[in-house]
Amino acid sequence: MEYASPEGRVTPFSVTNRSVLAIAVPMTLAYLTTPFIGLVGTGVVGQFGDAALLGGLAAGAVAFDVVFTSFNFLRAGTTALVAQAFGRGDASEEQAVFWRAVVIALIAGIVLALTAPLTSLAGQWFMQAEPRVNETLDHYVRIRMLGAPFALINYAILGYILGRGEGGFALFLQATLNGVNIVISILLGLHLGWGVEGVAWAAVAGELAGMVIGLAVLLRRFGREPRLARRRIFDAAAFRRLFVLNRDIMIRSLSLLIAFALFTRQGAQFGTVTLAANAVLMNFFIAAGFFLDGFAAAAEQLAGRAVGARYEPAFRKAVYLCSIWGFALAGSMTAALMVFGVDLIALISTSQDVRAAAIAFLPWAAFTALSGVLAFQMDGIFIGAAWSRDMRNMMVVSLLAFIAALLVLPTHYGNAGLWAALHLLLIVRGLCLLAILKPRARATFQSGAAAH
Repeated sequence: MEYASPEGRVTPFSVTNRSVLAIAVPMTLAYLTTPFIGLVGTGVVGQFGDAALLGGLAAGAVAFDVVFTSFNFLRAGTTALVAQAFGRGDASEEQAVFWRAVVIALIAGIVLALTAPLTSLAGQWFMQAEPRVNETLDHYVRIRMLGAPFALINYAILGYILGRGEGGFALFLQATLNGVNIVISILLGLHLGWGVEGVAWAAVAGELAGMVIGLAVLLRRFGREPRLARRRIFDAAAFRRLFVLNRDIMIRSLSLLIAFALFTRQGAQFGTVTLAANAVLMNFFIAAGFFLDGFAAAAEQLAGRAVGARYEPAFRKAVYLCSIWGFALAGSMTAALMVFGVDLIALISTSQDVRAAAIAFLPWAAFTALSGVLAFQMDGIFIGAAWSRDMRNMMVVSLLAFIAALLVLPTHYGNAGLWAALHLLLIVRGLCLLAILKPRARATFQSGAAAH
């Protein structure tokens, strides 16, 4: 079987190691630039020597991240639908998907900006911190939320770019966004002495810069294509499909947030030292996630493109190659953390008690890359194929398994039981999706063949 390319040529659709790496490597580098924002912001505010400012910055960042993680569906959903349109050779639908996502992003962003005081109050209530920390949190959240429309539109831009497999362009935009953020953080926060407010305004400026550059490039590209009818963009059925896809991805994201919040809460029951040690070790899991997300992004684009093209051999090859690369990377990261983990713990924490506790549980954290890689890969495949209902349902099943384990394992095995519950969450999620992958693919591609 063959598919029509965006230019109208009929060509074979092949998936190679090169096509996987062309998406995965730039996206991994793009994801890895993100932690530098937090490091620079913390370093800038830390120069003022005020713990309340650092605490407020950290608390505000958590409040902001919780809200925006919930809206990550805009990026993932756009990637899936653009990739499928790309596979069909439907350039008009690619553009229409993008503008629908922008409409949703703009409306949601304005609502978030207007309700920033409520987000701040919710963050203060959850943190239960001292008054000066709450004051800092309030200033940070109110400023950051002004950039909500820019941030969400950037999700739509990134989703469109990834849907077309343009990893290099995505890296350029993310590096620009994060670079502007870092430079202005230092300028406003440190040199002009604005502190937390300077760091918050820098984040808004970075989002604005990324949006302006991204839109400028895409508008120029769209200007060379036939004019898109407004009714095509605002097609009710297409919007409904986008909302259903986004709803399922949002439920998945919220379920993950609940799991990690419960993990942190349970760790706190074991005392401050254990809580801090787990926080140090979770950095390793998060770092592994940045690497694995690159290959998950490749799986999204290639799987979605294959479904759009109704070309099952490319789908199978994408699943195989992305998984092989993912497992190889996960194994390498686990080995690296086992070798260098003690030194990394020493760099992150100066407390001897925290270091000792973190070293004791280092193997549990190091192996999260291997236990989680299948979940990352399956997630990318199911998002790209727009099998969002299955992904949502399996995430809920995994969350229930995690909660059940949480009620039993920590009671008998302490913090080791807590980490075992986290591994169970990751493994169950990956295996559940793997179990239904073959029948779901068979049904999708057989229905496509029947339609032809």
